Amino acid sequence: MSANHHYGVQKALIVIACVMLGACSSVTSGMSSSAVNPVNWITPYKVDVIQGNFVSKEQVEQLQAGMTRDQVKALMGTPLMASLFHADRWDYVFTLKRQGVEPQSFKYTVYFKADQLERFEGDAMPSEAEFISKLTNQRKLGAVPPLEATEEQLNKAAAKAPATAPSPSLAAASEPAAPTAYPPLESPKQ
Repeated sequence: MSANHHYGVQKALIVIACVMLGACSSVTSGMSSSAVNPVNWITPYKVDVIQGNFVSKEQVEQLQAGMTRDQVKALMGTPLMASLFHADRWDYVFTLKRQGVEPQSFKYTVYFKADQLERFEGDAMPSEAEFISKLTNQRKLGAVPPLEATEEQLNKAAAKAPATAPSPSLAAASEPAAPTAYPPLESPKQ
């Protein structure tokens, strides 16, 4: 083979490689870059992050003007933010971050005047049932089997039981009776 012919084959291969690379870049420009990158195909597990005090709709409905600070704390819990500069204001902040779901944030503020609840305001809080439904796993594992045995299953189990098993009255008679008084756990002080 002549040197010119060999040189021509190299040129043709370089041109074909450049055309192929150009075609690849035009195909991938229509796709998102994360779909092309194999590293992004596998997503690591991200833990659900729940921060702050969950305040339910039911708790908010129990708030009444005139309650003391202790009553509010017993009802709603310790506030997440209580500022020295705003001693008459408590902020209850709650955030929920889950994988694949937009982060949710709730804020509720209570205002005091002379240690009495004056007013309260904030976001519309979810009920306890709504909050629990947000925490449940999206995976459905199938139907839960019945947890009670049918009469037929009980009869089958009784038929399979060994016939040599002692009856409960005989087993109780052979064992010593449980003591009615127990010794003290600690020795008496001397």
